[in-house]
Amino acid sequence: MLNQLGRILVCGQRGMVGSAVVRRLRKAGCEQLLLPPSAELDLTRQNEVESYFNRSKPECVILAAARVGGILANNTYRAEFIRVNLQIQTNVIQAAWQAGAARLLFFSSSCVYPRLCPQPMKEEHLWTGLPEPTNEPYAVAKLAGMSMCQAYNDQYGTKFISVIPTNLYGPNDNYDPQQSHLMAALIRKFHEAKLGRNPQVMLWGTGQPRRELMYVDDAVDAAVFVLQHYHDKGPINIGVGRDHTVREIAEVVKRVVGYEGEMVFDTGKPDGAPQKLLDVSKLKSLGWQAGTELEAGAAQAYNDYLNAPQ
Repeated sequence: MLNQLGRILVCGQRGMVGSAVVRRLRKAGCEQLLLPPSAELDLTRQNEVESYFNRSKPECVILAAARVGGILANNTYRAEFIRVNLQIQTNVIQAAWQAGAARLLFFSSSCVYPRLCPQPMKEEHLWTGLPEPTNEPYAVAKLAGMSMCQAYNDQYGTKFISVIPTNLYGPNDNYDPQQSHLMAALIRKFHEAKLGRNPQVMLWGTGQPRRELMYVDDAVDAAVFVLQHYHDKGPINIGVGRDHTVREIAEVVKRVVGYEGEMVFDTGKPDGAPQKLLDVSKLKSLGWQAGTELEAGAAQAYNDYLNAPQ
């Protein structure tokens, strides 16, 4: 069925999500993949994007490109996070419509939900409150992308779908200490402490916030499934439907890495949102459910880290 989508353009194919999309599509036998390198297509440049779309005429667009990072990067590079993401989304969505793309899949983020959202977070909770302050610019950009997809569906009759994935990790993650998300940051911290035989690892916050983590290949499999089976105009959550405290996640990573020292939490650093658990009832009703358990996924992610260029 995926082959029926024709020419599929994957935006952001070098990132963690985009590379997982490419793996999934190739596994399904999709042969008409458009994978322009950034040197050929700068998604922040409107003229370049429109010119590329007019030449290549993609029939399906998967928008996984984004400026992303963890709590430190989000709070430090606030202007970049809203500017770059708005540029990418606006350019790609508009060009997809102009070029007559039949389908578009937009990867949003669970950051779009209000900071004090009821748990688990349902799609109808969107726009009911302010997002977490430390990543507000990124969340606002993602909200704008989802709103844009829905507006194009309303006005132009397009079939542009927004998926809201939970916190992702896995192969091709970003392990930069200034840019990384939770799982990648923990893997690097514990690994370096293990090599350095450090007696302690210092972690941000109290360890009490709860986070839902999903292996990236599971998330992409769900997104591709949604692309084929979901026909509503509104966004849909993608997650595993259960969460853990940051301390519990850190204990899993510590065990996987084989670090034997002590974990110390710096309570002077921000925790971020107290909980971010997605309600995945819609996804489950379509017939899809995640299969990778946290410890198994963490082990695969650690193996990827060990084999990645340092």
